[in-house]
Amino acid sequence: MSGDREHELVLFGATSFVGELTAGHLARHAPAGTRIALAGRSRERLEKVRDRLPSPGGDWPLIVADTTDPDALARMAASTTALLTTVGPYAKYGLPVVEACATAGTHYADLTGEVQFAREAIDRFDEPARASGARIVHSCGYDSIPSDLAVLLLHSRVQADGEGELADVTAVVRVRGGVSGGTIDSMKGLADGARADRSVFKLMRDPFGLSPERAAEPDTRQPSDNPTPHQVEGRWVAPFVMASYNTRIVRRSNAIAGYAYGKGLRYGEVLGTGKGPVGAITAGVVTGGLSALLAGLSTPGVRQVLDRVLPKPGEGPSEKTRENGWFRHDIDATTSTGARYTARVSGSGDPGYAATAVMLGETGLCLALDGDRLPDRAGSLTPATAMGPALVERLRTAGHVYDVARA
Repeated sequence: MSGDREHELVLFGATSFVGELTAGHLARHAPAGTRIALAGRSRERLEKVRDRLPSPGGDWPLIVADTTDPDALARMAASTTALLTTVGPYAKYGLPVVEACATAGTHYADLTGEVQFAREAIDRFDEPARASGARIVHSCGYDSIPSDLAVLLLHSRVQADGEGELADVTAVVRVRGGVSGGTIDSMKGLADGARADRSVFKLMRDPFGLSPERAAEPDTRQPSDNPTPHQVEGRWVAPFVMASYNTRIVRRSNAIAGYAYGKGLRYGEVLGTGKGPVGAITAGVVTGGLSALLAGLSTPGVRQVLDRVLPKPGEGPSEKTRENGWFRHDIDATTSTGARYTARVSGSGDPGYAATAVMLGETGLCLALDGDRLPDRAGSLTPATAMGPALVERLRTAGHVYDVARA
């Protein structure tokens, strides 16, 4: 396909906070000669982003398109092999872009962590994407690439060792980084949707909410997304804000793969807060603070106060915060035979922005350039089921760690 289209990769939303970071990564790391274009609503703003890019980014063509203009989206999608979009919140702006790509047979990737958007996109565009050959891949940043690829690698190692299936898998997450207005805006959208529509609230609580076929899911009880503070091997843990989304992506990958990981898979994520009294206190503070934030976003009077102090769309962490950030996932797994494995996924840079720009950029290059190495699948997929080992290899080359060992 790549030889038949004007571009190999289009970055839509290049003027957004994470969009410009992704453009910078592509300019520095895309193979020479890769045909890349930048897209967004404003040519003037696109030109300013392009002017700040290192070579060869300064020569990339620009595409003006808006999510309210279906003809422009159709032309943009038809012009490229793969399209990355940072235009969120996706529940507001994402569905027309998915539709354009599914119709055109264009591979698509986004950064969503919005379960109601992902569910609607799956329901509406999985079949058209299968028919056109498009890979529609949601959640290709810190939400949810580390989680999804780590469990895939654990499965592959367990399978190679002949140790049955994955049974209990727990990821203990540690992070350092900031938060942007775009993330806060997405959280507001989730809160608004759950408050306005009971079905959205029910979907958010369903551990198999992104399943390809909900009725086919096993009755395996899943770990809580909102556990009380407790200890895991001597270290205190608290709820991890993205567990309620990342776990759904992992379970969807398992289902798409025909439950190759195991129908008895129990997968959970928690935030590591440290050892001893300090770890215990931190776990309590995190638990209370997260509950208060989510309640505040759902309460009109409190919401107005939070709106004045929380970051606005387009705002993000400082360059120093991005550079000093990092993420690390330590994953413990037990198999159906009783064997134990560990995995570690880590990377430098603020996870939601600097590291996410690497993940999204490498996803785009993988979809655009690595077609002959990708799983033979189309439709609404996940990072693990759409790209799998090819993306792991790219991210390792980019400096991220993906390791698995027998315990």
